[in-house]
Amino acid sequence: MDDLRDKYIGLIAAADSEAALEDLRVQAVGKKGEISLKMRELGKMSPEERQVAGPALNALKDEINSALAAKKAALEDAALDERLRGEWLDVTLPGRTRRMGTIHPISQVTEEVTAIFADMGFSVAEGPQIDTDWYNFDALNIPGHHPARAEMDTFYMHRAEGDNRPPHVLRTHTSPVQIRSMEKTGAPIRVIAPGRVYRADYDQTHTPMFHQVEGLAIDKDISMANLKWVLEEFVKAYFEVDDVELRFRASHFPFTEPSAEVDIRCSWEGGSLKVGEGDDWLEILGSGMVHPKVLQNAGVNPDEWQGFAFGMGIDRIAMLKYGIPDLRAFFDSDLRWLRHYGFAALDVPTLHGGLSG
Repeated sequence: MDDLRDKYIGLIAAADSEAALEDLRVQAVGKKGEISLKMRELGKMSPEERQVAGPALNALKDEINSALAAKKAALEDAALDERLRGEWLDVTLPGRTRRMGTIHPISQVTEEVTAIFADMGFSVAEGPQIDTDWYNFDALNIPGHHPARAEMDTFYMHRAEGDNRPPHVLRTHTSPVQIRSMEKTGAPIRVIAPGRVYRADYDQTHTPMFHQVEGLAIDKDISMANLKWVLEEFVKAYFEVDDVELRFRASHFPFTEPSAEVDIRCSWEGGSLKVGEGDDWLEILGSGMVHPKVLQNAGVNPDEWQGFAFGMGIDRIAMLKYGIPDLRAFFDSDLRWLRHYGFAALDVPTLHGGLSG
């Protein structure tokens, strides 16, 4: 038994894998192992011999099993150490940040526009999305025969037979908010009115519901020069460029006189928009001096007050700045699109911190 002990203790110590260790266990204490065969011979011994050999064999078996267990634990520890060296990770490094929700580009651009005009002293005004045709058309000097009032362009609310209330529409622009704001606060006033608007149109660049922002500034000595400065400052801040060139083209809007459509100098090199350089021009908004009849309809004396107004599509300027090719994708509820074009929840636009996050 001393020879068996020395033999297997040495072999167990020299084993270099769990497979080799298992082979030694079978050879030593398996059903046909050497120690197991020795224990079977106890039946052939006399009672006196069994009293001596039995305890010795049990002690030998326990010692071999203990040596096998200890060696197995040592091999497992060595394997773990090797694995840890191969899979080493510094737990003090910052983890991967996971975006908590996604801000839609329209929401982000609305905040960007609001931040820019707030810096120029404009407050935000809001109004109902379902309004009377007086606020949506008549108060804005839009005549009854104007094409915008046709049912093919405007969503009119259903009226029951005998209902004598004025017709209601889904507002076609946010200009009614200008009328309501002047009725509420009078002049002077300086507001922007972002919000949803509705028109019966649907293609790559038009949807039945979209977003606009109107601007209005009324005071005693406001001129087109003030309008030009405000729009230049806005374009520079929004597109984050140092210099821009605007072109005012004479146009006609019922609610402004004179009226002008505004283009920005740009280039489309490589398919991407670059503002402030190049030989191309891009229309971005309509503007003008508020028509005296509009001021009068809002309860403001046009002989004492004057000012400018402008309006632009939030969806359109979002497409231009962030390279979004199709307006319809804004409303498809595609999470893949939103994760690609969206913004992190904490990317709050500020002029000093950067608009685009």
